Amino acid sequence: MSVKHNSEIKIKVGLDEAKVPVQIDWEASDNPNGEGAKECKAFLLSIFDKETKDTMKIDIWTTEMQINEMDRFFFQTLRAMADTYYKATQNQKLASQMQRFVQFFGEETEILPKSGKEEA
Repeated sequence: MSVKHNSEIKIKVGLDEAKVPVQIDWEASDNPNGEGAKECKAFLLSIFDKETKDTMKIDIWTTEMQINEMDRFFFQTLRAMADTYYKATQNQKLASQMQRFVQFFGEETEILPKSGKEEA
């Protein structure tokens, strides 16, 4: 396949004197709303290298990120990863196991109400 269109995503991280992230702005060239840069508190980026087959990652959050926000961020990210894994592999068994962990994570962090099931 040949590239027919390019899209650019920019992430700008503002650091304090100690080089600790205090502001994160991102924007995408294909934003349908035509909005400029948007501020966020955290991002996770994983990139799978075509040649080495290794995953490189960048995890950054600002000093403003609260623990309850990090819990929600991870809950939503884990849920999306389980969905993406299923869409990419059609492996229902493993995707379901991942979703079980997401449910557990959500309950333990009190993002979701406890299901009432007792662990054996």
